[in-house]
Amino acid sequence: MDIELTRLLDRSGAKVRGVLNILLESPCLYLEDDRDLFYFLRRHRREFEEFFEKMYGWQLIMDGKCARVYKSQWYNRAITPAARSVFRFSKRDECLAFMMLLEFFEQQLEENGMTVADRHNLRFHFGDYLRHVHQRFLEIFPDQAEKYGEEYIRAKVVRPIMPELERYRFVRRLRPPEGMRASADKLIYEALPALYHYNAAALGRMLPELNPDEPPAEEGT
Repeated sequence: MDIELTRLLDRSGAKVRGVLNILLESPCLYLEDDRDLFYFLRRHRREFEEFFEKMYGWQLIMDGKCARVYKSQWYNRAITPAARSVFRFSKRDECLAFMMLLEFFEQQLEENGMTVADRHNLRFHFGDYLRHVHQRFLEIFPDQAEKYGEEYIRAKVVRPIMPELERYRFVRRLRPPEGMRASADKLIYEALPALYHYNAAALGRMLPELNPDEPPAEEGT
């Protein structure tokens, strides 16, 4: 083990083990998850960065609200991609909808003058995100406007991905006030800090549909 982290382990063993376990248990450690451990990690970021790099070849990524380790390689080849418990979408339209969430997120941040340094996270209505996705699909596939109607986008593209986005804590659905009911379009979601760690432009280059120089892929690929 790294000498610096060993010394830190001798001084603050419970906190070191807490940080390491959280970063291995879940994709992200949010500030709101455990402020004490988050600030401890931030204070000793260099020691943890060196540990993850030397021991695992992982990269520690951290900002003011979120910390995560980036694992660029899978070592157990006996575990197929389908059997890995990781965030991913397999269908083209689902991948596009996630990319469009990142686009929408960045646009909303700019319109509201928000950054990761803001105390509160961005909140948005489901209906606004849905309309963004619908418009973008019409722009990308102008000859398939009949297929990609708003109800199709709602039922077959956007609604199915929301549980996965919640499961991996990219968004959180907020409960309406007691006694109040909201229509589906008026449901409010909170954009969680992991979204700051995904660059829409960079990821978009991997999807031919978002690159006008590349021909669109077939659904399901």
